[in-house]
Amino acid sequence: MNVLMLNYEFPPIGGGAANAHLRIVKEYAEVPDLKIDILTSAAKPGFFTEQLADNVTVYKVGLHKKILHFWRKIEVIEWLLKSKKHYRKLLREKSYDLVHAFFGFPSGYLCYKTTDKVPYIISLRGSDVPGENVRLQREYKLLAPLFKSIWKNAAALAACSEGLRKRALNFLPSADISVICNGVDAEKFKPNQAKSKDDTFRLITVGRLSPTKRVDMLIDTVGILKAGGINVKLKVIGGGALKNQLKQTVLDKCLGDCVEIIGRVETQQMPQLYRQADIYVSATMQEGMSNAMLEAMACGLPIVTTKCEGLAELVADNGTIVNMASAEAIAEAVKKLLDDKSMYISMSQSARHRAEQFTWKKVADSYLRLYEKVLGRKI
Repeated sequence: MNVLMLNYEFPPIGGGAANAHLRIVKEYAEVPDLKIDILTSAAKPGFFTEQLADNVTVYKVGLHKKILHFWRKIEVIEWLLKSKKHYRKLLREKSYDLVHAFFGFPSGYLCYKTTDKVPYIISLRGSDVPGENVRLQREYKLLAPLFKSIWKNAAALAACSEGLRKRALNFLPSADISVICNGVDAEKFKPNQAKSKDDTFRLITVGRLSPTKRVDMLIDTVGILKAGGINVKLKVIGGGALKNQLKQTVLDKCLGDCVEIIGRVETQQMPQLYRQADIYVSATMQEGMSNAMLEAMACGLPIVTTKCEGLAELVADNGTIVNMASAEAIAEAVKKLLDDKSMYISMSQSARHRAEQFTWKKVADSYLRLYEKVLGRKI
């Protein structure tokens, strides 16, 4: 089977969806009867080809990329315009059975225009599904008819969580959408067996620094805990447009000794950063499915998060979902966990056990079954 994958972001560019795509194709490198080509982006102008494995080739369309993990709207348009000719060229020169697009837009737009030539499936990842993303409200309204046409013409749609599936169905109730969750490398991300025994409680949050993540609420949470006499520190991992603004907020609130805005770090550093922490906290207003939360769980961290989609598969007896999105409510949930050592240990163990159920092999196998269903044949 020959599959062309489209994704406007792919490591080192992008975030959770880019990482998920990479992990899936690494699994496919072990499937000799499957040939994968990937059309994605590069951070500098040009056109580049990389051989990821004997059966996996990556074609990168170069852009004038300013920040690796943040997409300006002009960059999305640039990728779409430049990728079109390369996509058409690949279709002419190679015989693909299927196109697999990560994100309904912009990636899905390319294969939507060639529906008559090759069937396509779409992985809905989060920002491509209309919702509460503050930065994209105008685009959601303007592009809604196009989004619906892209979805309706797809041979299959798959969301990365049940919560995202529900959001997608609110947008297009007639859609037939399956759920294929993200995975985690439980060997790479594992608990720290020798944590520091001082009296500092270490919190961590990971993600793009955007209004949707409400990191300012987590900063206020630390202020409340500190005022209550708790020795707490928060590390904020991730880059984005709000980085400098959040740093200033920390200074304005005199929390520089207990809140550290670290910025984006390399993937290989993340396991150690999780293992140094005690609790993973989140105030996000929406998620597809959080890779960072899964990684934290695999490292044995209980979760304290505000209520949003994408949590049904992740948080049960391993954390607390705060129904009221406020710094006071998050602080109360954190304090309760810190005050009850037996609850903390139980949640930590449950977090690890739950994370072990999410493997990238399961994710890759689920997509293979979807390919087979669409094409009506086995690999």
